Amino acid sequence: MMHQIDPSLNRRKLRLALRRAREQARLSQREAAERVEWSPSKLIRVETGTVGVSVSDLRALLSLYGVTDPERVAGLEQAARGSKGPSWWSGYHEVITPQFAQYLGYEGAADSLHTYHPIVVPGHLQTRAYAEALLSPRHLEENMFRRVVDLRMERQQRMFDDSSRPVSVFVLDEAAVRRQVGGKRVLEEQLRFLLDLGSRPEVSVRVLPFEAGAHYSTLGSFVLLGFPDDDDLLYLEHAAGSMTGGEDMRLLARYQECFQAITDMALDESESANLISRIQQDLGVR
Repeated sequence: MMHQIDPSLNRRKLRLALRRAREQARLSQREAAERVEWSPSKLIRVETGTVGVSVSDLRALLSLYGVTDPERVAGLEQAARGSKGPSWWSGYHEVITPQFAQYLGYEGAADSLHTYHPIVVPGHLQTRAYAEALLSPRHLEENMFRRVVDLRMERQQRMFDDSSRPVSVFVLDEAAVRRQVGGKRVLEEQLRFLLDLGSRPEVSVRVLPFEAGAHYSTLGSFVLLGFPDDDDLLYLEHAAGSMTGGEDMRLLARYQECFQAITDMALDESESANLISRIQQDLGVR
């Protein structure tokens, strides 16, 4: 299933290109804003990708920065035209925080995703029944409950069914694949789905076994996104959610080291699939 390029991806393309062009022109954000008679906050919002940019505003910046290559200018103008409008997740605004919405924009642009989950199967990989069982104890209002589940399912579809899907590595603690969320039948379906996804060439599902003992992370769930043209990004999955990239390289490096250590201790893809299959069979669901 193909999807139209999301406006957030066009805003990201503009953010990277305009920031680099400004730096090559040796201008600060304040200097550039003054030259085109913008407020500094407007330029900052463009360079952080939080707003789109009109073609006329884009041309003013490119002229200031000395960007004249016709092909490059045409590509950025096309991105500017596609930078307006709502992102795919905008319809779920009532159930997502601004921070998570920003993360979804980055996730859609990433070419790699590495994540560790110690407690439950991550949202990227959940079946609908598993997601519903996991959310039930929160006692959400019925419409809100359905919207959260629908958001997870659409996010999953976009991640795994698009032609631009990222290379993904999921490391799950053995506790996550044994915990009977929703009961035996729901877990059995969920484990079957994990085996199916793990068989795809761009997806790696690894299990950190109980036998691994003490390990680097009791830090909770986290996601590392990789980009070919930008700094890696760390997303910490807690109630509010938080992201960091080039502005906190020390914290980013800590989690990159953590993920490498966990991966080194985890079972490989084949061993992980065998363990998941054994757990599935032990459930005795017919």
